[in-house]
Amino acid sequence: MHLSGFEILAILAIGFQSFLLFLALFEPTLRYKISRPLSAPLDSDQFDCVLATLADSSRYKHTRIEVFTNGENFYEAELEAIRNAQRSINLEAYIFQKGVVTRRFVEALTERAKAGVKVNLVLDAIGSFATWKSYFRHLRAAGGRVEWYHGFKWNELPRLNSRTHREILVIDCKVAFVGGAGFADHWLIAKKRRPRWRDTVCRIQGDAVSAVQATFIENWLEASGELLTEDEYFCFEQEPSESVTLVIDSSLTSGQSTRARMLFQTLIASARESIEITTPYFLPDKGLRDEFIRARERGVKVTVICPGRHHDHLLTRRASRRLYGALLKTGAEIYEYKKSMIHAKVMIIDGRWSVFGSTNLDHRSFSINDEVNVASNDVALAARFREDFVQDLSVSRKITYKVWKRRPLKERLSEGLGRLLERQQ
Repeated sequence: MHLSGFEILAILAIGFQSFLLFLALFEPTLRYKISRPLSAPLDSDQFDCVLATLADSSRYKHTRIEVFTNGENFYEAELEAIRNAQRSINLEAYIFQKGVVTRRFVEALTERAKAGVKVNLVLDAIGSFATWKSYFRHLRAAGGRVEWYHGFKWNELPRLNSRTHREILVIDCKVAFVGGAGFADHWLIAKKRRPRWRDTVCRIQGDAVSAVQATFIENWLEASGELLTEDEYFCFEQEPSESVTLVIDSSLTSGQSTRARMLFQTLIASARESIEITTPYFLPDKGLRDEFIRARERGVKVTVICPGRHHDHLLTRRASRRLYGALLKTGAEIYEYKKSMIHAKVMIIDGRWSVFGSTNLDHRSFSINDEVNVASNDVALAARFREDFVQDLSVSRKITYKVWKRRPLKERLSEGLGRLLERQQ
């Protein structure tokens, strides 16, 4: 049997993709360990400087951040900002799913494009797989532009496992929204047996917006081949502030190190009083688990909220629960949210430093995806996040070590498959 040149190329492509999948599933993770914990206090200028250097971020000192809890609040704030846009609107999303929510956004974006505002969208080709070009026909006809990140073209296949997980909206380069929520009905509308998801998005105003804009421009370039340099995309506003804000633009490197992981590892290693985390996918690797254990050994209170039975991925939940034991034995507290799927991604350190954005506590976010996070040394902001944290705790179930040890046999049996796939979840 003689194979054509096309058939040979197809076989080679399938073999190459299979090899990449094998590496993604079984390649050892990069071990992170702090050489020596920082001695500088978390409220010191020295600590700010070190953290900013590790995160490869400027220190923005004229930025105001406002927290919006749940879709009925953050979607309205985002739509209002879009309707008031005069120069440019840049939106990047992992999930942009057809439905009531996105129809409202597309209509608002189309109206602004007709008014002459530059409108650009970058959507992840896998996360927004079912949202086709035809969904944006009116927006595109009005002058808006839509690009897909790492699609299914032959030259992008080697990067198919690399996704943009960023959720970004930037208006007139004056206002930015960053958080864990994409654009889909399940963040706003409850359905039978599926309550509306719990999530958090923050509005940023001031000089840090320019860094969020730069993050969008990076992936617009990758998706479209165009570098945005027009005046409509750049301005450097300032807002009154006494705090320091960092914007961490985290992308995959060949050695698996990312700025997001450097940020999280350093802050957790520097905690002296408390670590409070809300995350939808709690799959810390050994390096991060060891860091939590060291924090407990020095007396730091560690509290984690993650999803309960409303989790959107059963295997991910099983893989996550498998990891509880080592942390619970040290006295760390783990709670499972009962009301709905909780998708907020927030970390609070010592009631001072807050981190929010798109990063989950898992291998994919720390080593594969493009992510964006904002860190702020602001006691008032941390207190605002703690209000939500305390409220979420009140409707969560505490998992003790005794309860964890008694988890059902069928759950234990499925943990093996979850463990195999956890690096891709």
